[in-house]
Amino acid sequence: MRVNSFGTPAYDVAHLLGGGVLLMSFLLLYQRRIGGVINAFAVQGALLAAAAAWQGWVQGAPGLYVTAAIAFAAKAVLIPIALRVLVGRLGQHRAVETALGVGASLLAAILLVGLSVMVVLPVTAGSATPLARVDMTIALSVVLLGMLAMITRRNAISQVVGLLSLENGLILGAVGVVGMPLVVELSTAALVLVLAVVAGVVVFQIRERLDTLDTSILDRHGGEA
Repeated sequence: MRVNSFGTPAYDVAHLLGGGVLLMSFLLLYQRRIGGVINAFAVQGALLAAAAAWQGWVQGAPGLYVTAAIAFAAKAVLIPIALRVLVGRLGQHRAVETALGVGASLLAAILLVGLSVMVVLPVTAGSATPLARVDMTIALSVVLLGMLAMITRRNAISQVVGLLSLENGLILGAVGVVGMPLVVELSTAALVLVLAVVAGVVVFQIRERLDTLDTSILDRHGGEA
């Protein structure tokens, strides 16, 4: 295992890559067009793959290279392509309606990052390396921002992207834990991907029955057969 204390290249690069993943979570909240949301998710997937590969080198864990390859293929290439095809088929090339404005969404995101710092750093004090503590803080922030994207977006496709971004946070946290079995990481990823597939089916059903992907309209159809 490489040295991962403050000020070392291992720490700095891992921090930079994790910070990039978190930055893309902010960009997902900032974007107001479907295409921009998908592009930001694709970049986040590429950064996640790079972070997993770097952790594989830092920890001396070759299994993380497998995680990195799967993350890049799925998150940076295949899923964004599938989402773009879905958007094209549904004709959803327009702005995404949100429950909160840009300013309010970003403010809420900053508060959630602060909450992550307050929760993770005291709990892991003295029981984890500086690199692992920062990784867990960033990972929890990405998870919370993914949840925020799901809550504040009214478009079903952007809500699916929020779910997948949440999964990116889970994977980022898993690869940052030394000795985490590969099967646990892949099982976590597979579970959320299954949920995303189910969400995709729901998207088609909403479009077919209501002729829109604005999930806020479901409130007006509650209880209808």
